[in-house]
Amino acid sequence: MATYKKRGGKPSTKAELETSIEDGSTTAEVFNTLDESASRTEEWVIKNQKYIFIIVGLAAVLVLGSLGFSKYVQEPKESQATNDLFQSQQYFDQAVNGASKDSLFTLSLNGSDGKYGFIDIAEVYSGTDAGNLANYYAGMAFLNMKDYPNAVTYLSAFSSDDDVLGPIAKGGIGDAFVQLEQLEDAYEYYVQAAQLKSNNYTTPMYLYKAGVIGLKLEKNKQALGFFNQIKSEFSESNESKNIEVFIGKAEAAIN
Repeated sequence: MATYKKRGGKPSTKAELETSIEDGSTTAEVFNTLDESASRTEEWVIKNQKYIFIIVGLAAVLVLGSLGFSKYVQEPKESQATNDLFQSQQYFDQAVNGASKDSLFTLSLNGSDGKYGFIDIAEVYSGTDAGNLANYYAGMAFLNMKDYPNAVTYLSAFSSDDDVLGPIAKGGIGDAFVQLEQLEDAYEYYVQAAQLKSNNYTTPMYLYKAGVIGLKLEKNKQALGFFNQIKSEFSESNESKNIEVFIGKAEAAIN
């Protein structure tokens, strides 16, 4: 399972944690590069965030739907887990699409009205499909709340063969490691996310991130390969719009 490395004294408040991560960090430099060189890509992701989560939601429905009605009847544990998961998903969706994000993410994690949240579902219903999916949602909730160690823990516990959920979970671990300034680990997970499944959304996105981090780590030949793959195989993707700039940077670094 993926782990994170502690650095020095632990900040005592959330504000201090955010400040310690952001101020003067390699992370800030990495994301400044992304902002300056690929602003249109980042704007597209932000603009279409709602639709991305709709795709994720549909995939989740398919995962749970595969259980079948007969299984729900025969296995009350799975049925109860799914009922609790539904309520937490509502809080999660509201957090993604509305205000009071942290409080809604907290409700999704801890539950309310006598129902478990993602954390308890993952533990109490471990081994069920709903329990597995709860790990994914818990990891993404922690990632949104900037609790990166817990994001790594829960996303690492999730497994899926789904074309979208699988890569996004791996990529989410990569995002968390970038924020924790563990770029080698971030690079590894971005590569895994890019190679796990091939599709026109997650593959170019994580090839791009792997390439950007690869340049930071002086893995210039590998980065060039990722950028060229975007250019040749995903020419219609948003990541391809500025890819020549990154190809040039990688080639210059090699020469």
